[in-house]
Amino acid sequence: MKDKAATVPGLRVVVVDDEADIRLGLDRLVSALGASVSQAANGNEALAALEKEEADLVLTDLNMPGLSGEALLASVKRRWPRAVVVVLTGYGTIPVAVACLQAGAAHFLTKPFDNDEIQDLVSRLGRQILAARRDREARDGAGGPLLVAEDPRMRRVLELVDRVAPSPVPVLIEGESGTGKELVARAIHARSAVSDRPFLAVNAAALPDTLLESELFGHKRGAFTGAERDRAGLFAEARGGTVFLDEIASMSLAFQAKLLRVLQEKVVRPLGSSADVPVDFRLVSATNRDLEEAIRIGTFRDDLYYRLRVVTVHVPALRERPEDIGPLARHFLARAVATCVGPEAPVPELSSEAIDALRAHAWPGNVRELENAVQRAVVVCRGRRILPHHLGLGEAAWEADAGAHADDYEARKRQVLERFQREFLQRALERSGGNVSRAAEACGLTRAALQRLLQKLGIDRTDFVAD
Repeated sequence: MKDKAATVPGLRVVVVDDEADIRLGLDRLVSALGASVSQAANGNEALAALEKEEADLVLTDLNMPGLSGEALLASVKRRWPRAVVVVLTGYGTIPVAVACLQAGAAHFLTKPFDNDEIQDLVSRLGRQILAARRDREARDGAGGPLLVAEDPRMRRVLELVDRVAPSPVPVLIEGESGTGKELVARAIHARSAVSDRPFLAVNAAALPDTLLESELFGHKRGAFTGAERDRAGLFAEARGGTVFLDEIASMSLAFQAKLLRVLQEKVVRPLGSSADVPVDFRLVSATNRDLEEAIRIGTFRDDLYYRLRVVTVHVPALRERPEDIGPLARHFLARAVATCVGPEAPVPELSSEAIDALRAHAWPGNVRELENAVQRAVVVCRGRRILPHHLGLGEAAWEADAGAHADDYEARKRQVLERFQREFLQRALERSGGNVSRAAEACGLTRAALQRLLQKLGIDRTDFVAD
């Protein structure tokens, strides 16, 4: 019998479809999970509903009169970036649905859809959304987002954040992609004198100039196709709070000039308007590129650069802060279990071998890659301990193991062989649920031979017995 989908009380959902019976059916399926549901017959009705009350999840048809599901997705992701969008589509529009995934949709389902599939998806996405909301509420109550800082390099970053936060000066955050620059920006806001006012974030690389200008400066009705009502931009909506502008190096020179004027004059001119609007905000910006090099080659304005970098905060790459890897992994592990399995589920142990593998990995994707690796481990692990192969790091995790014997063929061969044996036997024990006889048979070994290997490698078969 199929397990019943977990309920998601407190989840806010908008169902968008021009067919009333489909809206009603989706409403009943989602409401049965404990979520609150609003219905909309088209994209414009959905936007109006979202303006009255933000939603966590939007289920939208693609082909609708007026504002299409594709256009609705783009508008929702611009204005409510935390909202999760699921696209419902007929078989003939699957290529469009795939394009929607590339534009930020979380999932798409083909019609006619299966009721259990709808409930399972809403339950899974809902638990992730609610867990993220609890994280935000917890860190707001604790004075800002969680920034793990066991490593001395990261502790120095937090010390600088504490010093700069009370001042309204612009801050430029530098660092590779995935290092947590937005978390640092949120920490600056949370420790500032305007922490009770909005924190508004936008990724400059995700929007072309016209949409970025509309997002930040606002627009008047009719300023461009789809501008069906006046809208204030983020600089005005901040109302004295913080605007976080990420990936600023991707802005065109023309837009840089407009942004410089805003910073100098503290006024914006909405698209389609002939009048300036005064604004009050603190700007925190971020980049993963070398802006001084961009100035040298003529792709970034030096006068804007000096406006933005009154204070510079450099966030080190994860490989440069090894003492944070274990604490971050344990934090992500607890969060992934709560999100993917359930808030009451036991958290598996992060084995010493897994910690070694994590510390040996180069982490080109930084903290974001670490979080993904831990989430994968939670999904694939069947036992009570996270082991190296659960993390999916591959051969890269072995590179540091050679140590002083990197050029010693025999020593390196022994290390590689032992790694292979350990992972091979651990996988066999996982599949057998800790049953040595079945694992030995699967490996083509006698029970006695397998037990000798387990003893030699220090592998405890009880670690693989399901509770």
